[in-house]
Amino acid sequence: MVRSRYDDVVDFYVDGFDSVKDPVSRALLNLLGPVEGLRVLDVACGHGRMTRELARAGASRPTIGVDSSGALLDQARRAEQDQPLGIRYLHADVTTGDWLDAETGFDTVTCHYGLSDIDDLDGALHGISAALRPGGRFVFSILHPCFPGAEYVSGSWPAGASYYDEGFWTADGPYSTLRRQVGANHRMLSTYVNALHRHGLRLDEVAEPRPDADWAAWVGPAALHPVQFVARCLKFAA
Repeated sequence: MVRSRYDDVVDFYVDGFDSVKDPVSRALLNLLGPVEGLRVLDVACGHGRMTRELARAGASRPTIGVDSSGALLDQARRAEQDQPLGIRYLHADVTTGDWLDAETGFDTVTCHYGLSDIDDLDGALHGISAALRPGGRFVFSILHPCFPGAEYVSGSWPAGASYYDEGFWTADGPYSTLRRQVGANHRMLSTYVNALHRHGLRLDEVAEPRPDADWAAWVGPAALHPVQFVARCLKFAA
């Protein structure tokens, strides 16, 4: 398996991104709804922050998390060993489908911020759709594709480019501490919507959560624009 970009930033990522109390996480959980007794898969689970929340909310055991970063999964497995919640973690590339042999029929799939980290969007959505039962829910969050950034915060696309210029890039804004290290794929909103539909995933409801006041005060004018995009999709028959 190709080495994950996150393998080099494990300590930074775990220290800075281990809460589900932020507005985006809350919006994702609100769109997801109750998961008690449901088969749940968390794609691009990283060190398991959302996976653990889903398990605590009563998802059926085992709750499954899958990620391409072996280093982040080591952290996730240590947390599970210390405080068992009935989670099983898979080290796999979600775009290949190999991991799906015995992992289908999920009621719910989540992907918290992960889609822009995955270079092969169609491959990822194909795997996600294949994992879901008909009528199942896919809920995801991403940096808003329309977010232009501001003086100290990188937007969704590089400075000097435009919303219409898609591709992988690395942020340079001093406050964009994670994306300066791991980069991201910028895609237009229409690219996401059309790809979802190609793989049998119909948009059901979306949210654009307002940033919390502390973040808004920290970044200034950037907070005047939509910053995050959260969506719930339902799997329909092809």
